[in-house]
Amino acid sequence: MTTERNNENPQLISYNLLRQLIGLLGIILPILLIVGAFYYGNCEIVQSSISDYYHTKMRNILVGVLCAVAFFMFTYKGYDIRDSIAGNLACVFALGVAFFPTGVDTLSECAEQCIVYEPWIKTVHFTFAGLFFGTLIYFSLFLFTESKTDKEALAAPKRKRNVIFKTCGYVMIACVLLIALYFFYLQEKFPELQKLNPVFWLEGIALWAFGISWITKGELILKDKNKNV
Repeated sequence: MTTERNNENPQLISYNLLRQLIGLLGIILPILLIVGAFYYGNCEIVQSSISDYYHTKMRNILVGVLCAVAFFMFTYKGYDIRDSIAGNLACVFALGVAFFPTGVDTLSECAEQCIVYEPWIKTVHFTFAGLFFGTLIYFSLFLFTESKTDKEALAAPKRKRNVIFKTCGYVMIACVLLIALYFFYLQEKFPELQKLNPVFWLEGIALWAFGISWITKGELILKDKNKNV
């Protein structure tokens, strides 16, 4: 049985701060990669995907942020066993994305070196990435929208937060489906789309949706009026 949260509960503060940190990392990652590559790598072009920044001077930043997200997910326990399991899975998937990098077929002008991995490593990378986003979608649509008390369910801030959670979840679903559509159909049918870097921007939008969902759950916005946390 879950006890009602209150201002005296020290876990509430740590959980909300943890959620905010996780969300902020997701929001800043795409921006950090673009700006960092521009200033420190003299890279004036956006890479084809977030993962492609592994081959630039932003490699350590990309891996570091993913590892930080993984660590925070591992320490996140939430309210019941489902939160803990989902957090642990997200941790594993984030580490998989970080340590099984995507390979590249051609040398980008921003790349320090072109590392061509075995095809199975790239497959593992995309599998982990898909599972990671799948877990984030599960958080937004099914875990974050639950209410622990009838009073909380009726509260206006909670109802507004649920709208944000569901919107972010559906945005992430749309981005994942569009990325799959691009790889399996649009990339070959419309090769000129590659110049627009659709995968990077769809991944970026999905990360922003993920981040907004988590900072909302951490009540950085739409905070309950009767909580001083």
